[in-house]
Amino acid sequence: MTRTFNVRTFNAIAAKGIARFPADRFKVGADINSAAAVLLRSHKLSTADLTPGLQAIARAGAGVNNVPVDACTEKGIVVFNTPGANANSVKELVLTAMLLASRDIYGGIQYVNTLSGISDAAELDRLVETEKKRFAGRELVGKSLGVVGLGAIGSLVARAALDLGMDVLGYDPAISVDAAWRLPSEVQRMQNLPSLFARADYVTLHVPLLAETRGMINAESLGAFRPGSVLLNFAREPIVDGDALKAALDSGRIGKYVADFPIAGLIGHPSVLLTPHLGASTEEAEENCAIMAANQLVNFLETGSIMNSVNFPSVNLEASTGFRLAVVNRNVPGMLGQMTTLLAERRINVVDMLNKSRGDVAYNLIDLGEAPDAGLLEAINAVDSVVSVRVIGGSG
Repeated sequence: MTRTFNVRTFNAIAAKGIARFPADRFKVGADINSAAAVLLRSHKLSTADLTPGLQAIARAGAGVNNVPVDACTEKGIVVFNTPGANANSVKELVLTAMLLASRDIYGGIQYVNTLSGISDAAELDRLVETEKKRFAGRELVGKSLGVVGLGAIGSLVARAALDLGMDVLGYDPAISVDAAWRLPSEVQRMQNLPSLFARADYVTLHVPLLAETRGMINAESLGAFRPGSVLLNFAREPIVDGDALKAALDSGRIGKYVADFPIAGLIGHPSVLLTPHLGASTEEAEENCAIMAANQLVNFLETGSIMNSVNFPSVNLEASTGFRLAVVNRNVPGMLGQMTTLLAERRINVVDMLNKSRGDVAYNLIDLGEAPDAGLLEAINAVDSVVSVRVIGGSG
């Protein structure tokens, strides 16, 4: 009998993402109960949503601040995100922001809208020619851009800025090998943030919101910025200290601030442009995120493999038999030995296995030569520090 997995959705998920769930093996919808997995975008989950039997949560987006990740880890629930799926969408918005901050396009549009009552073409031309100097700006070519965070989005922004003729400075102390390969060689790697801030005409932020990045742009760091420079924040609002930023804007230390979050106290400020979280709000980005998140859930539920999890290790084991155990346990010594002992006692052959850990959690995929019985599952579940066990394959 074919196993069916229930997947509960929150928010409107792009149809191309929903289509990635094979209809004969998955039931997907907003009214699903007893779900094995949850697929969401911006909906904020509470610990009450972590119902018994829930094995995975996929966020169709990069940030997971709307998911109680620590509680999920404690319960053995894998949390996925979709890094890079909306990178191009955000990149294009960042480029738009730089242009808006350089040329007073917004002010020019507002001015032209005030001329709607003028029907005489000659008068209209005269007013436009007289007033257009109020909206003069500067070009991006030859200016310097500091990119803080050189992951999927930051590297795309860096490449686009180079194509526009800008000098690009980059800073990322935790850059991955993959990200380093993606980064154009022309990007000048900076050893510290103050050096980057002092040289950049524009600074764009592309770091995740972590304890160490919260308030990273504060009064001290803003003091290192080049006077009149432009700060762009299309990452997360709390990375920038709002009070310190307002003081820097009022003093002229920061010439413009463009961000993707409406911020109380800065709305309407003459040197601030704010958008309502539009970074991933394109049809293409929503589809890419939904497809990637759905693929991760299907792969995890049907094979146990994990990729792009924010709380579990990456694990990929090619199937070698029809029976697989996926075991989550606390990352303490001796756990693997206890599980293999239980298998040996029942004379069940281990065909292949993979064990990885991340922080306080460990994850095991164990391929067996025969189907596990209920007694074995109960015995493994009874081992101290085992969080969950599930059978993949067979009829279980």
